[in-house]
Amino acid sequence: MSPISRGFHGRRREPAEQSSRVPPGQYVTQDFPVLSAGPTPRTALDNWSFSIRQSGNTSKSWTWSELQDLPVEDVTADIHCVTRWSKLDTRWRAVSVDTLLAQVEHNARYVLAFCDGGYTTNLPLADVTAGQAWVAFDYDGEPLAPEHGGPARLLVPHLYFWKSAKWVRGLELLDKDEPGFWETYGYNMYGDPWREQRYAGD
Repeated sequence: MSPISRGFHGRRREPAEQSSRVPPGQYVTQDFPVLSAGPTPRTALDNWSFSIRQSGNTSKSWTWSELQDLPVEDVTADIHCVTRWSKLDTRWRAVSVDTLLAQVEHNARYVLAFCDGGYTTNLPLADVTAGQAWVAFDYDGEPLAPEHGGPARLLVPHLYFWKSAKWVRGLELLDKDEPGFWETYGYNMYGDPWREQRYAGD
């Protein structure tokens, strides 16, 4: 049975007035719904690392403490889930993907984010650079909870939120685009909420 559920809309609140901040087909919620494809991984920080890989080899890796020593940014962003909820003005502390990739020589055009639990998702390099993506470890002034992807998740707020991979452990640099977990089950390869790219063919 396919894990895609086109009919799932989450718990609705009163419809929000549509604005330039809310993509078509979305409603605003004050909640932060938890949606996962499997069990919630819980990795001890002493065993956690973030790696950048190329051709199956690790080009650079950071421990948790090394990641914390990198320049940290405060990010406020609207997020949009493929199941049609949007949450405005979410607040994160995070390390920019630009900061991480600056320490690796590469000519990649795409990345595949990989995570604890086996989850993956694909993104064009152009969508995780130029100040558009982060590795986030703090949400709303608190350490990121495991159910929301802690200790760290990818944050790519301009795409549907499944691209902001929970429990992220690294990026595989690629020359060609490769589908990740949900993409192999029929989700859109790109996932632009403003074009309602939820599923293949959208």
